[in-house]
Amino acid sequence: MAAQAESDQIVPDIAKMSKVQKLAALLIILGPEAAAGIMKEFDDSELESVSSEMSKIKMLPLDLQKEILKEFTSVAVEASTAVLGGIEYTRGALEKSVGLYKAADVIGRVAPTRTPVGAMQGIADMEAKQLVNLIKYEQPQTIALLISYLKAEKMGAVISQLRGEQRDAVLERLATLAPTPVEIVEKIVEVINQRLGGKPVKPMSQTGGIKTTAEVLNAMDKNLSKALLVALEERNPELGASIRQKMFTFEDLVLLDAPSLQKILREVEMRDLAVALKTSSDKLKTALLSCLSKRAAETVNEEIGFMGPLKLRDIEGAQGRIIDVVRRLEADGEIDLGGGGDAS
Repeated sequence: MAAQAESDQIVPDIAKMSKVQKLAALLIILGPEAAAGIMKEFDDSELESVSSEMSKIKMLPLDLQKEILKEFTSVAVEASTAVLGGIEYTRGALEKSVGLYKAADVIGRVAPTRTPVGAMQGIADMEAKQLVNLIKYEQPQTIALLISYLKAEKMGAVISQLRGEQRDAVLERLATLAPTPVEIVEKIVEVINQRLGGKPVKPMSQTGGIKTTAEVLNAMDKNLSKALLVALEERNPELGASIRQKMFTFEDLVLLDAPSLQKILREVEMRDLAVALKTSSDKLKTALLSCLSKRAAETVNEEIGFMGPLKLRDIEGAQGRIIDVVRRLEADGEIDLGGGGDAS
């Protein structure tokens, strides 16, 4: 009995705790209601891991609670204020933890709309044609940096008016735009302002990336967008594939009409559909299953119910194979992603 009591008093050492153990400790500190709100976002395997660690923690002394809260607070502050933090830092962390699809959905809901400030405001307010005339002789990297402050529609308009080779180069630079030192951005804006006759004002750092490039391509003329993406994939297949993946996600299937979804589902393995729907929204699950026969829908639901915890890469793999079917049908003219599906 004494030995049992002694083991219950074992206190975790924060230096030796894993990330899952620290998260488990944080959830205990937050209390049942707050913990429940967070845990409902976990998939089955994550929920099992965290729950297991929570059950092992017998006691959390005040000092340890302070250390746990201090560590998570510093992470939160860094993610929102550091030079390499903010939305792109958060997006990267989310993609590693919950995958591309769910990360895109979360960021889409929580990320503030990019708004240019200071000197960039004048550039952002210019007409696309005027801006093209101002920057068309700059290096592709410089053009990509400047237009990264624009909304997707205006970015698309600017890129469309550039010369062919220059247009391809700018699109690739935009997709691979890395965090840029403020001093460099300041110098570029100072030069542009001198041309405009304005006074330089300190700007924000750049806001490019794969998701931004995907948004730009989605906002452009469909034929030009396809041509640009194909040209980019020929030069950089991996980058092109990443952009294409961001342009249409598994959750975007909910935007298509029933005839289009039926065409897609005729080409999909039911096992893949069940796995892909494992962590999807109820809205998407309803939309897809309603396009199947009653028996087929029941079979998929039963298979989902019988599944144990799945690895995230397996779920994303199944979703990716379904998106491959979508892209093939679109290329064949069977469905129209831009128009909400083929109504024929």
